[in-house]
Amino acid sequence: MKRWKKRKRPTRYGKYEWKIPSIIVVVSLVSIILVIPTVIVIPFIQADTDQSKSVNTTVVEENNPVVLEASDSPFSVNVFRTKSEKIETVPLEEYVTRVVASEMPADFELEALKAQALAARTYIVNYLMYKQENNLPEGSDVSDTVQHQVYKNDGDLRSQWGTDYNWKLNKIKKAVSETIGEVVTYQGVPITPAFFSTSNGYTEDSEKYWANELPYLRSVESPWDKESPKYLDQKVLTIDQVEQALGVQIDVSTDFQIKRTESNRVAEIALGGKTFTGRDVREDLELRSSDFEIEYKNNHLIFTTKGFGHGVGMSQYGANGMAKEGKNYKEIITYYYQGAEVDEVTTTAPKLAAKK
Repeated sequence: MKRWKKRKRPTRYGKYEWKIPSIIVVVSLVSIILVIPTVIVIPFIQADTDQSKSVNTTVVEENNPVVLEASDSPFSVNVFRTKSEKIETVPLEEYVTRVVASEMPADFELEALKAQALAARTYIVNYLMYKQENNLPEGSDVSDTVQHQVYKNDGDLRSQWGTDYNWKLNKIKKAVSETIGEVVTYQGVPITPAFFSTSNGYTEDSEKYWANELPYLRSVESPWDKESPKYLDQKVLTIDQVEQALGVQIDVSTDFQIKRTESNRVAEIALGGKTFTGRDVREDLELRSSDFEIEYKNNHLIFTTKGFGHGVGMSQYGANGMAKEGKNYKEIITYYYQGAEVDEVTTTAPKLAAKK
């Protein structure tokens, strides 16, 4: 009779021990095979998604062109083109479109572009209402330079934007069309809608840069500007260059005594026995801002500036920052122009509206 041997159970270190760790290894390998490609692909999927959103937005804007009708403009503007020395007669809303296209980046938020449209429209309405001698050829209302507002016509914009022309112009036209006929007023009168690129964190009171004190051009905090690529800048000049530009002899041991405004811009600075305003120094030395620090090194002066522009009124990068936070154009306008309101050109400037 054959005797059956009792089968031994596998011990902890027996021949069956390999099964548990082997299963773990297999599962781990499968996980690695599945997870690693996913980790690698996710950023590209995200990038493709973002790119797709951008492309889709552009396609939507190009496939839904905004049309500004002649009836949208109550009057036309005669623009003197400084290069060609010719006058272009442009309907108001077309003029506003081209000014916004020339003064603010088209990739800014739509609500910021709307605020810029109001500023551009208000400027020309105010200017034509109180028009003074401007040394322009007869028949001109304004020039196409910063003397008034920068203006580029359709050909200029096509050349500047190239393949981006359609979506950029359409986006700006949308901003203009959604604010047609609207202007900024203070106590029922169109304001002087000063604007500039980037603040130093605060805007400036009008009388601390210009001569006139205007109640709606008050200093306000503008923290969004710190994200602007134009927030900080440096300019290095030799002592001779500064002396020649300012007409002084500089003594580095005693000069550079600075008094500042509440917004930290230079109010006055002593140089070479003379006192200059921050505006004087900024304009004579072509600095970006009147908020500057001066460092002397190796017969050179290093000017470190914060902000870009005169600092009075609406900051463009500040407006864009507000728009990114969900503020609409009316909130932007009434923040930077204290006590101002949004009104209609037909009610605030009826004579201009009847000019057509």
